[in-house]
Amino acid sequence: TRYIGDWSSDVCSSDLKRRLRDGALYVVLLAAVLLLASVADWGAIHRNFFDVTTAKALWPDLVTTAAVNTIKYTVMAFAGGFVLALVLALMKLSPLAPYRWIATVYIEFFRGLPALVVIILMGLGVPLAFQWMPPGGTVGAGVLALIIVSAAYMAETLRAGIQAVPKGQREAAASLGMGGFWTMVSITLPQAVRIVIPPLTNEFILLIKDTSLISVIGMQQNQNDLTAFGQAGLTSYANSTPLIAIAVMYLLISIPSSQLVAYLERRQQKASR
Repeated sequence: TRYIGDWSSDVCSSDLKRRLRDGALYVVLLAAVLLLASVADWGAIHRNFFDVTTAKALWPDLVTTAAVNTIKYTVMAFAGGFVLALVLALMKLSPLAPYRWIATVYIEFFRGLPALVVIILMGLGVPLAFQWMPPGGTVGAGVLALIIVSAAYMAETLRAGIQAVPKGQREAAASLGMGGFWTMVSITLPQAVRIVIPPLTNEFILLIKDTSLISVIGMQQNQNDLTAFGQAGLTSYANSTPLIAIAVMYLLISIPSSQLVAYLERRQQKASR
């Protein structure tokens, strides 16, 4: 009984120490917040970051031009990257060594380069070297660069998805007399895509933010994405409110997408049980 009492006393003492520690941390946090609130120049913050007049001047182009262009460039880059990634994934799984080598070199090369470098190369380097600009001008070059880079990442995702499909599925198709091509198209790929939907959705979210890099090589006013629109607003109004506005728009686009990824992952986990 004495031992049980000692154990209970130790537990209570440990619990008390934990509460005191947590309480002290809350006090420190509250003190830091109050200190920042007391020294902040709220008038300057409001004028420079939350100016209502500037925010009204951004409407509706913020949504009808900038946000729409951002989504459009993202969808184009994702669709093109997915198609190219599928080709690369099949090449990497090919029984022919040259195809595997080409796919491996491509994937490792473009995964090792920053997307910004590829965008500058396609938008400025290639036109200077070959006197040729991709369709769509600088925006087309930027989207093409994002296709090239995203394909390298999605190729590895698709390859893993294809390899995750049970081998018995292909063996069953072969026993029914189906050729390798039709087995891949009708049985393996649909299952592989379903498996890799969450990571592909993550890649889509990354592309939403990567489209901001296209503005580095320049674009016309009606082609502005959110970042280019915010930069133009910052210069025109000498105010940081446009940057806050585009940050809110990015969050309105990316947060629901992140929640969709979480939902798809939970659904996939339930399906695999």
